[in-house]
Amino acid sequence: MTSPLVTSEVGRLRTVVLHRPGAELRRLTPRNNDELLFDGVPWVARAQEEHDAFAAALTDRGVEVLHVDRLLSEVLEIPAAREQLVAAAVDDPRIGATLQRACVDHLSGLASADLAAALIGGLAHDELPGARGLAFELMGQGDFVVRPLPNLLFTRDSSVWVGDQVAVTSLTMPARHRESTITGAIYAHHPRFGGPQRLYDPSLEHLEGGDVLLLAPGVLAVGVGERTTAGGAERLARRVFARGLAHTVLVVPIAQERATMHLDTIATMVDVDAMVMYPAVADTLAAWTVRSGDDPDHGDLRITGPQPFLTAASAAMGIDRLRLIDTGLDPVTAEREQWDDGNNTLALGPRLAVAYERNTVTNKALEAAGIEVVAIAGDQLGSGRGGPRCMSCPVVRDA
Repeated sequence: MTSPLVTSEVGRLRTVVLHRPGAELRRLTPRNNDELLFDGVPWVARAQEEHDAFAAALTDRGVEVLHVDRLLSEVLEIPAAREQLVAAAVDDPRIGATLQRACVDHLSGLASADLAAALIGGLAHDELPGARGLAFELMGQGDFVVRPLPNLLFTRDSSVWVGDQVAVTSLTMPARHRESTITGAIYAHHPRFGGPQRLYDPSLEHLEGGDVLLLAPGVLAVGVGERTTAGGAERLARRVFARGLAHTVLVVPIAQERATMHLDTIATMVDVDAMVMYPAVADTLAAWTVRSGDDPDHGDLRITGPQPFLTAASAAMGIDRLRLIDTGLDPVTAEREQWDDGNNTLALGPRLAVAYERNTVTNKALEAAGIEVVAIAGDQLGSGRGGPRCMSCPVVRDA
């Protein structure tokens, strides 16, 4: 069993964590999809077919795929993990002490697979036998006692590996807070991971994995925008410097908009020296370069910039030029394909990337630049605003 290790975006991918969408997507309605961060109500069976094809494309190319629900079921056999995750599920001021106790009693009595399904898919008012209390009486029949986690599909956000350490992140949106609890329990308790050293915790400043790019060994880029704060970027920088996991962190401000919620919605690595990027930001994207200061024992930082992102990244990576895949798109097509996650690719190795098939113009530009594209369907998966990189958390990559 290979130990977790990730030092770049493009080293040959060996092991990845995915989550196949399930009952939690069936909880989405026109009434709640905004609150649960989806732009529509997906066709669940088709989303599952698309995700199965995505997983098959990875396994066909030698990638080991680990599924969150299976890992979680196995972890729930461990009493300490079970108690922790049940407590997190009912830690909600909406439900009150009486309903909370009833919910704990119900969840604690479930078999591990059923409990995993409830923690991910949620628990509705009419699914809790014997419940009582004021909060229960005032709830509507379809209201959730335990909210579902449809965004668990995007496994990149709740954790990111830097070297042999895992950052269990601090997710910004309330609908996603429990995702990190599940991810953290899996890494802490599952024998596959062996309780790795924790680089980051959900209690810290907001930081999401979609904003963290491992540009090269020792070089991280961290987007600061809608989901990751400057405080989160600074905290991560201090920690990777203190643990010898990086020598440079590029902090990259991005627009605080849903279309650009994470750095990886506008730029991803497709080769050791090449990146696909949304053309509208290519000339304006800037970076602050952060390095350890003169007194690293006390967390001093040296901050310079801003510089154009491509210039700062090339210097930090020690290369002459970070190649930008010039999509040659007209502004309207560029905006459409960025919204459809055209820039959100998952590198399986140098010059080999998974991308949504619908972004035909961007994919042709990648192929013209020497990047082999593994095209997958994503019409339903994309309703939560995420592409192949968002849906995957690499655990092992070749150096």
